[in-house]
Amino acid sequence: MKQKNRYDYDRYTPPSPKSPSSTQSMKNWLQPATLAIVASIFVLGIVIGITLNLTTTSNPTRVDSRLEIDRQAPNPELCQQFGTSAIVTDMRVFLSLNPFTVFVTQPVMQPGCVLRQTNWSILEQQKLVTQEQVRDCKRRMNTFGFTGSLENSPKINCIYQNDAAGNLFLNKPGTSDLPAESGNF
Repeated sequence: MKQKNRYDYDRYTPPSPKSPSSTQSMKNWLQPATLAIVASIFVLGIVIGITLNLTTTSNPTRVDSRLEIDRQAPNPELCQQFGTSAIVTDMRVFLSLNPFTVFVTQPVMQPGCVLRQTNWSILEQQKLVTQEQVRDCKRRMNTFGFTGSLENSPKINCIYQNDAAGNLFLNKPGTSDLPAESGNF
């Protein structure tokens, strides 16, 4: 008895032709109306997905990304081109000596912008800082930061970059490779 081999081509039988009902159902599937409905559902799914994605990041009580901070910065285009956007925290600290106690006000969070030292001329051209303020800030190797729109009396400060605390989100527990801030003076 001869064993059948899967490579035996002598006994090839072609597949049976499709039944007329299966050919008819294939033609119905390819009709333009059916294709239009399927394409519309696909596009609608994409639009709904994009809409849900955009609405989740526009919650004013949450800041989820750097993009949200960049959008909220005063003069966002100028800030991105000549500096970086920032979250500014304003609070006051009261220190009493007898008894020794520290009191802190409720912090106020607002969008701000930090300019690179090479771009201070923007503030000078708009007469928002004086030559004396620029000299004083430059002498201490600081830079300028501001809150509020440059067109509407912004609050501008000479600010110091303090990297001594480090980014504790990136540092691993138990390591102590904090950068020295003495190079910024």
